[in-house]
Order: sequence, then C-alpha cells, then structure tokens
Amino acid sequence: MTVAVYPGSFDPITKGHMDIVERAAQIFHEVIVAVVINPNKKPLFTMDERVEMIRMAVSHISNVRVESFSGLLVDFTRKQGARAIVRGLRAVSDFEVEFQMALMNKRLYPEVETVFMATHTDYAFLSSSMVKEVASFGGDVSDYLPPAVLARMAEKYGDTVRGKAPVR
Repeated sequence: MTVAVYPGSFDPITKGHMDIVERAAQIFHEVIVAVVINPNKKPLFTMDERVEMIRMAVSHISNVRVESFSGLLVDFTRKQGARAIVRGLRAVSDFEVEFQMALMNKRLYPEVETVFMATHTDYAFLSSSMVKEVASFGGDVSDYLPPAVLARMAEKYGDTVRGKAPVR
C-alpha cells in the first residue's frame, strides 16, 4: 500500500490544491494532506480552522485524510509510513525551489520519492496568497475556492468574496 503526503500551509486550500489532491488520490492508496505551520507566513486561518476546512473539502474522497504537523516534513512522512511526497507545480519557476527541497528530503529520508504533479491549466496562476489579496480588497474569489472554504472567507471578508454585491 503506497501512502503519499501532500504538504502545505493551505491558507486557505484552493481549487488548485484540490486538483492535486483529487488526482493524487487516483494514484496512491492513501493521501495525507499535511497542514504545516510555515514560520515565514502570517496565516489568515488558524491551524485548526485550516484542518477543518480541508476535511470538509476532501470529505468526498475516501482515501484522503488530513493531519497537521510541525517540524521536518521527512520526519512526519516517515512517521506516517509514507513513501511519497506530492508537490504541485504551477510554473517552471516553482520547479527550482521544489527540486531543491526534493533533493534535501531524499538526503534526509532516502526511501522517500517526491512526485511532481503539474497543476491543471485552469489553476496555473492561482495561489492562496493571491486569493487572500483579492478577497482583502473585496474581490470575487468564488471560482477559486471549495464551497466550505469560500464560506469561511466570507466570514473574514464579507459576501463580496462570493461575488455578491454589498447591500446598500
């Protein structure tokens, strides 16, 4: 049974992330969406909120579970019995950083393989940071987020993120 870990801060999880999760779930017996605290980012949502939103977003996929962790990805991966790390690539510019991380992970945990998956072209431009920025200015982000996540974004930024004009 091949277990894969799909790590990220997922603040919030987007339809681009979901594309990778759904496709990885077709390849691996089990996919663990691993939510990590990234000390270089200031999160909009707490760890618990992110885990809850992702669990709702992936509830239709029977072989996906969601966990949170801190520390080294390879330590978490090893502890879970996973042999693969899934990484999504939006553009060639993502590859350089991802490749370096894959090489380091391989040095730290020789049994692990990193699997790079190209994001669907519909989401190649999409990032959680971009979604948060658009939402913070009242823009419609409804095309980019799973419904449960969109509802939580509306709680933070108002209904304009759903494409609804403010009531006057």
